[in-house]
Amino acid sequence: MNAYLPSLAGGMLIGASAVMLLLLNGRIAGISGIVGRLAQGVGLTTNLAFVLGLLLGPLTYLFAFGGWPAVQITAGWPLIIVAGLLVGFGSRMGSGCTSGHGVVGLARLSPRSMVAVATFLTAGVVAVTILRGLGL
Repeated sequence: MNAYLPSLAGGMLIGASAVMLLLLNGRIAGISGIVGRLAQGVGLTTNLAFVLGLLLGPLTYLFAFGGWPAVQITAGWPLIIVAGLLVGFGSRMGSGCTSGHGVVGLARLSPRSMVAVATFLTAGVVAVTILRGLGL
């Protein structure tokens, strides 16, 4: 059970931060939108605080659990770069990212978010199936 505690704590913190942002500021905790508004200079204080909180998350993990999480990435840089570009394109095309649609949108029972999350998950399953079939 101890192996799941960091993930449980992280999920609870993500949910709590999304609820606080919605209740206190009336904003959806969609990371792509927050970063986009920050880049445009809109709502600097709130958006910067949220992004800084995301960046400080790993340090919080280090202090809470006494070490860094074990992470193993087996993909090469070209695949990681292409995947990142596709995620960015998908976030723009879907008018939001997995955090906005998946965390907040589903909790709000948004039909648009339900379709978006179903699309994210389906695309992920298809991509993994194809990449495994190709031996990547």
